[in-house]
Amino acid sequence: MSSADFAPDRRPVRLGVQIAPQHAPYEVHRKTLQRVEDAGVDIAFNWDHFYPLSGDPEGMHFEAWTELAAWAEQTTRIELGPLVNCNSYRNPNLQADMARTVDHISGGRFIFATGSGWAKRDYDEYGYDFGTAGSRLDALARDLPVIRERWTKLNPAPTRRIPILIGGKGEQKTLRIVAEHADIWHSFVDPETLVHKLQVLQDHAAAIGRDVSEIEISNELRDRDEATADALYDAGVRLFTLGITAPDHDFAAMDRWIAWRDAKNA
Repeated sequence: MSSADFAPDRRPVRLGVQIAPQHAPYEVHRKTLQRVEDAGVDIAFNWDHFYPLSGDPEGMHFEAWTELAAWAEQTTRIELGPLVNCNSYRNPNLQADMARTVDHISGGRFIFATGSGWAKRDYDEYGYDFGTAGSRLDALARDLPVIRERWTKLNPAPTRRIPILIGGKGEQKTLRIVAEHADIWHSFVDPETLVHKLQVLQDHAAAIGRDVSEIEISNELRDRDEATADALYDAGVRLFTLGITAPDHDFAAMDRWIAWRDAKNA
């Protein structure tokens, strides 16, 4: 296996900016979203949590899916999605319908990015069963086919085959689910670890007869330098994400990575 298996020449480098829905009034997030789209970022993400993940744990925070519906109306070009939806918080048929609806509002720009969930405070405060890491992954594996099937039944149907992004790095369960269902695999692992994880993913894909080149590889840029980004690129990453948060959104970092993306695609 080589990085070419995961990053065929036809796949460009893309940049996604995750705008954390915390620590500012909504009008600030709306202006940030516009700045991100106007700058030429490829994808705008938020996250599916109910409380801040950094800073004041009791600070301002907004719900992911209602915000995404607003983003779909407020933008015209950029793709959008949660990074990532928590499978535990909603019935899979409902998730499918919500995704289809945001897909239509956006005119076909929605990415269904999902995962098994991990933030115990969300579960405890909102009354969800936390279970175990294994049981949450089992539920994700069970629910993804339900979501796909519901998309075939909805009227109107989705505007396109909605891309599925799956986040996580576990080798026995997560990467097997990625091999079966994902169009995009997202993780935070370092370049050296990524090479090993991609081999595991290749093995899972081979076991089910999947062409691994169909899967776009995604990783995070925050707190990383260009040398690390170059190493991730060489390993096969083509979607790079950058997390920014209020009260001080770091547009300088965003502009820096846009320039790096454009140089890679030149």
